[in-house]
Amino acid sequence: MRPSILFPLFADIRTLSGVGPKLEKLIAKVAGPKLVDLIFDLPVGVVDRSYRPKLNKIEPGRIATVTVGVLEHIPGRVKSQPYRVRVSDDTAVMDLVFFRADAKYLTDILPLGSQRIVSGRIESFKDRLQMAHPDYVVEHDSALPAHEPVYALTEGLAAKSLARAVRGALEKVPQMPEWQDPAFLKREAFVPFGEALAGVHTPRHDADLSPETPMRRRLAYDELLANQLALMLIRAQLRGPAGRRIEGDGRLRAKAIAALPFALTDGQLTTLAEIDKDMASDKRMLRLLQGDVGAGKTVVALLALLNAVEAGLQGALMAPTEILVRQHCASLEPYAKAAGVKLAALTGREKGAAREAVLKALAAGEIDILIGTHALFSDDVSFRELGLAVIDEQHRFGVHQRMTLQAKGKPADVLVMTATPIPRTLALTAYGDMDVSRITGRPPGRKPVETRVMSAARLDDLIAHLKHALDEGQRAYWVCPLVEESEKIDLAAAEERFVMLKQVLGDKVGLVHGKMKAAERDTAMAAFKAGETKLLVATTVIEVGMDVPEATIMVVEHAERFGLAQLHQLRGRVGRGSGKSSCLLVYHGNLGEAATARLKTLRETDDGFVIAEMDLKLRGPGEMLGKRQSGMEEFRMADPAAHDDLLAIAHDDAKLMLTRDADLKSPRGEALRVLLYLFGRDEAVRYLRTG
Repeated sequence: MRPSILFPLFADIRTLSGVGPKLEKLIAKVAGPKLVDLIFDLPVGVVDRSYRPKLNKIEPGRIATVTVGVLEHIPGRVKSQPYRVRVSDDTAVMDLVFFRADAKYLTDILPLGSQRIVSGRIESFKDRLQMAHPDYVVEHDSALPAHEPVYALTEGLAAKSLARAVRGALEKVPQMPEWQDPAFLKREAFVPFGEALAGVHTPRHDADLSPETPMRRRLAYDELLANQLALMLIRAQLRGPAGRRIEGDGRLRAKAIAALPFALTDGQLTTLAEIDKDMASDKRMLRLLQGDVGAGKTVVALLALLNAVEAGLQGALMAPTEILVRQHCASLEPYAKAAGVKLAALTGREKGAAREAVLKALAAGEIDILIGTHALFSDDVSFRELGLAVIDEQHRFGVHQRMTLQAKGKPADVLVMTATPIPRTLALTAYGDMDVSRITGRPPGRKPVETRVMSAARLDDLIAHLKHALDEGQRAYWVCPLVEESEKIDLAAAEERFVMLKQVLGDKVGLVHGKMKAAERDTAMAAFKAGETKLLVATTVIEVGMDVPEATIMVVEHAERFGLAQLHQLRGRVGRGSGKSSCLLVYHGNLGEAATARLKTLRETDDGFVIAEMDLKLRGPGEMLGKRQSGMEEFRMADPAAHDDLLAIAHDDAKLMLTRDADLKSPRGEALRVLLYLFGRDEAVRYLRTG
């Protein structure tokens, strides 16, 4: 149960004075529905009102605070004209300009002959100074803040209303127990939580907005520690006290390896040894398998699954899309057959009698390995005895889904595979509950993909080159970022580009995008795979898992709009066969500094781990992960890229704390429970034996 000290912060925004239903809805849109969301809604800018020049020395374009006398009121002759109030100091004259003005209100706050302090942005218009809609019109300095935090807004939400709500929420912050180690606080010169929170909401200069300020670092550490503690508590629950040793005799695995057309790489063998060791222990396995595009993760997963089958258990392989499930089935079937193992698929497409037959065979233990989408989570899916669950493309699944699948077997081991190499800092924040294996190196026979960057001005040359390549029997992808034309973003839409390329290249062009029905998409991909179409125009729906060895050309249009990791994934769709492959990154307009750095990195390296680290540096964690990576935690105070030194400390601190006080019963442990609730890690508290 949430500690009572936090009750005020988990009250609804509407409990604040002056916040009605309309304002509540707008604030909730930008920050969240509770007061705790407001205190963690950091300023994105600061307004400095300390610039106080005389009017004759003023710099137009700046925010200035000036003391002036009111000379005259000049209403507009018609309603559409602005209302002007002429003011001056002893050096020059200026107009205060108001649109859709209320004359009575303006004569009340700016009476003729009075002296007022006004603050706002000064502009020069027809050689006269003016200030449109001053931010402040006050009689005394005391009513004017010298520095004001600026928060992100949404349409209809006034800056002053949000700032006032944040101040109201900050007033409700109670005196918190200190959950940090005193020696650590002293070493880092960190102030208490409440003081740090007040500090980040009262910036004076742009430098105060940096994630590197001591106050922001203090709050970032609090959040990172909550994250690491939560992951470790969940890990302890997932692993559980009960486990079982899974040790096969190698007979099925040997048959599958003999059927492979290539030898396993050193990287695959090392990873396999780590997995075998985990499975043979009496603790549940919870391991993340990272490998670059085409590093051979799926083969490692199959061999791990065969280990479970040899031990008399069943295996499950879960993938995020139906296309990937079908692909896994097609690619693994020959080796499963060679090993004499029964493989089956289960997706949303299996219905009625066909689905019933699969479920019945699964429950009876007649299916050794089941490959499926999240349909595997359904309540009616029950294994006779599940030994190992493999989850492909981890970033589509969160911690809770891992637990759901694992619960299908008494103490099933879990192996998670991701084709997107994850920087160390993000691996710790998102997968701190897992051991990590990395497959490094390229499989034998894989050739590097030649990467070129070109301007859209040369599109005609590119299409001519493509026509020649397709005539020679090659296959190609053309990736666009959007599905249909958006008025706001002028991007080449997939449908429009498809029509244009079809006119030039004829019927050999196919189209696939995320808004198509699953069956239509499968048909389009199958046609490309079979060679019925030679060029596939697509959105990033093909980013993961599309495996067509005959495809040798990847064109990415508007490459400047994609992230590094995503471009690397797309490039990985080619270079899968024996032919020489190329990736053409087409940019529109002038390249900015960040886009230039991204494209340069891609030209220079094909190491996914190097690329992932660079992507994190260039884009930061939030943008790099995007909405799709639902397994990721959302951070409000911490920036894993800027605070990676703190992340490592938080990891060690959490580990030590749980070793000494597994139930968080000590005085510091009790304070840490408050911290977990404060940062929304309630899920983890439930796993404390006395929680």
